[in-house]
Amino acid sequence: MTERVLLVGGGGREHAIARAVAASDRDVALYACASNRNPGIGGVAAGYETLDETDPDAVVEFAERVEASLAVIGPEAPLAEGVADALDDAGVYAFGPGREAARIETDKAWQRRFMREEGIPGTPEFETFEDSAAAAEYVETVAGDVAVKPTGLTGGKGVRVTGDQVTKAEAADYVRESGYDDWVVEERLVGEEFTVQAFVANGSVRPTPGVQDHKRAYEGDEGPNTGGMGSYSDAGPVLPFMTREDYDRAVEILEATVDALPDYAGVLYGQFMLTADGPKVVEFNARFGDPEAMNTLPVLETDFVDVLTAARDGDSLPELSFAPRATVCKYAVPAGYPTDPEAGTRVRIDPESAGEARLFYASVDQRDDGLYTTTSRSFAVVGVGETIAEAETIAGDALAAAGEEGLRARHDVGTADLIQRRIDHVRELRGS
Repeated sequence: MTERVLLVGGGGREHAIARAVAASDRDVALYACASNRNPGIGGVAAGYETLDETDPDAVVEFAERVEASLAVIGPEAPLAEGVADALDDAGVYAFGPGREAARIETDKAWQRRFMREEGIPGTPEFETFEDSAAAAEYVETVAGDVAVKPTGLTGGKGVRVTGDQVTKAEAADYVRESGYDDWVVEERLVGEEFTVQAFVANGSVRPTPGVQDHKRAYEGDEGPNTGGMGSYSDAGPVLPFMTREDYDRAVEILEATVDALPDYAGVLYGQFMLTADGPKVVEFNARFGDPEAMNTLPVLETDFVDVLTAARDGDSLPELSFAPRATVCKYAVPAGYPTDPEAGTRVRIDPESAGEARLFYASVDQRDDGLYTTTSRSFAVVGVGETIAEAETIAGDALAAAGEEGLRARHDVGTADLIQRRIDHVRELRGS
């Protein structure tokens, strides 16, 4: 039987998913739908429909037309609009949570209240507000530094942290002037961020290796937050600044969360802050991270489609196996990204010019004469090696092949100096 897999979404994360599906040993036909035409996905898909991926009716119509036997939903916006629910109602199993369970990401106030009510370990102190004026006043008067977060989706760019990015007065002004009404204001967590993602279905929780993303726009962790400028993982589940106990505690938090959401299916992404007191939850996402999917899926040795079919068929998910390889992902973005990005620059990279690196297309405009930048992230290169240093060299060489004109990247992602700063920071926090 041919598994006809529908992929929803057209970014770098979805290109990584498409490759994982296409690499299956099963008899698989991949179909994709997205609002943009990702050339990497198009190169491995049997069919590709350009549509609004947040429109449940449009996605279901395409799924039925290609006779999809299951679906994978990449981005968060379709989950928020109930695309998984609509596919399930149409008889197409969706590996992605329904709208209600996806609130773990799409409604940060609900997420925090859920964590407190269910006693999820690692929950920070917080308050929620349905009025921006009240939230701003609280920011100005509360003792200690805080993180301010709009409760809805902001593409990873909505959070402001006092004592780090902004002053309390600047944070209060941001809350008043942003146009959002609903807010979470919580204690500032000090430490090193890391991510553990897990495949979840039928009560199974299968964690993947730890990854560290780099949200800040510029080298040295300077500038505004972005959707992610790059990330790295080590040749095992633990990052260089962590212990195995830190990783295991993060997994225990994911397991406790799934215990409280017994019908959850899809990927549960835990973003953690490794503090002096251990991991605390920065946020949960209801899907793979972008770029973290591009670190995780290239080293997944378990057949990805086996995971999907086990989830659909009500079975326990297979135990996951990963190649003992480190990865470094570096994003190339338009000049001016994220505050004033310049579109229309020719992208001069292809799989051949990327060398040993894996190339994942993200938001590019495919024209008759080539690929051009949009106002979002353009493409990512991923080095895979026995060590982080080897993987970083491979990724860096691929970026050099792309050239710098009209593009920008964080060249420090995965470098020895940056990682050593992470190690030193955690040692300082722990007094060792």
